[in-house]
Amino acid sequence: MLREIRELGFEYAELSHGTRISLLPGILEAVDAGEMKISSLHNFCPLPMGVNRSAPNLYQFSSEIRRERESAHRYTLKTIELAARVKAPVVVLHLGSIEMKNYTEKLLEMVVHGEKETAKYEKLCAEFDEKRESKKEPFIERTKDSLKKLLPEAESRGIKLGVENRQALEELPFEGDFTFLFRELNSPALVYWHDTGHAQIKENLGFLSQQMQIESQRAYLYGFHIHDVQFPGRDHCAPGTGMVKFDALKPLAKKEHIKVFEFSPSLTAEQAKQGVEFVKTKWNL
Repeated sequence: MLREIRELGFEYAELSHGTRISLLPGILEAVDAGEMKISSLHNFCPLPMGVNRSAPNLYQFSSEIRRERESAHRYTLKTIELAARVKAPVVVLHLGSIEMKNYTEKLLEMVVHGEKETAKYEKLCAEFDEKRESKKEPFIERTKDSLKKLLPEAESRGIKLGVENRQALEELPFEGDFTFLFRELNSPALVYWHDTGHAQIKENLGFLSQQMQIESQRAYLYGFHIHDVQFPGRDHCAPGTGMVKFDALKPLAKKEHIKVFEFSPSLTAEQAKQGVEFVKTKWNL
C-alpha cells in the first residue's frame, strides 16, 4: 500500500481511519526501512479489533453513553501511541455530533432540486439553527471533558490533536464554536485541521464561506485535507474537477501547513496525479 503511494510521487502518507490492525506490521516495516514517512494519523487508527471498514465516528466523545466515551478515549490513546511510534506529528479527530434529526441530507436534497432560494429552505435552516442551539450544550461539554483527558497524553508525547471541520451540520464543533474551544482548552497540542471538501459542502448549503472559515482559525491552523466537491455534496473528487476555489485559498495555505490529499478510491492513479498537480500549480507548491 505504501509503496503504491510512494510510486504516485508522495514522500509522506496519512494513516487513515480505514487502517486495519492486520496492516500494521507491514506499515511499521516500511516506515522503519525509510520507504515512507507518515505525515499524520486520522482517528481511529488502527481500527479496533473486529472492525473492517472506515469508522471515524464509531465512538463519539460527545455521546450520552459513558461506555462509548470511554471507548473513544481508549482508542484515541492507541492512535496517539501509534503516531509517536511512526513519528507523525498530528492526529486528526472527529469530535462527535448532536443527537438530532438529520437536516444535512434533507437540505442537500433541496439544493439538488433548486429549492435553496425558497421560503421552505429558509424555514428549515432556521428550524435547524434553533434546535441545534437548544440542544448543543451538554454534547459540547462532554466533548471538552474528553479532550481535557486526552491533551496531557498528547502534550507529553509531542503530538498535536487536529480538530477537523465537518461536513454534516449536526457534527461538532460548529463553526462559531471553534475559537471558544481553542481558547478555553488553551493547549499548544490542540490545533485546527481544515477539510476543503467539508467546508465546500457547507458553503453550498449556505452556512459559511470557506475562505472566511480558514481565516477565522488561521492562528490555530495546522493542516489540510485537500479534495474537491462536485455540486452539491459529492466530495473526495480530484481538485480542479469541482467547486472548491483553490485560487482564493492560496494565501491561507502556508509552507508549514501539512497538506494531505484525501481522494475517493474510485479515482484512477492518473486522476489523482492530475489533482495533485492542479493544487501544486495553484498554490505554488
